[in-house]
Amino acid sequence: MCLSIFEHILSGRIHMPKITVKKESNYTTIDNNIFRNKNLSLKARGLLTTMLSFPEEWDYTVAGLCSILKDGKSSIQSGLKELEETGYLVRTQTKESSGRFSNAEYILYESPIAEKP
Repeated sequence: MCLSIFEHILSGRIHMPKITVKKESNYTTIDNNIFRNKNLSLKARGLLTTMLSFPEEWDYTVAGLCSILKDGKSSIQSGLKELEETGYLVRTQTKESSGRFSNAEYILYESPIAEKP
């Protein structure tokens, strides 16, 4: 009879390693569903969790993200596009009264939304 790995663990024949995480300070609590969503690439997942770790007033522009990440501009842009396509990010470009483009507004979601608001 062949037992599954799960059955071996339950029987006590295989011991899973114990992992202890020592949280000191300055950490972020993030919804586990982000890490389990198979529709997100590792790049988009990392970008989303990085963005969620910063306060609302932080510089979320591509340039701002480039300043703290190893990835280049095109990589960050494609990650942001993926977050938009999967419903985790809504970006709105605002205009000044003169018609010139102003700052973009980013709304991040911990769970994907079905439609843009």
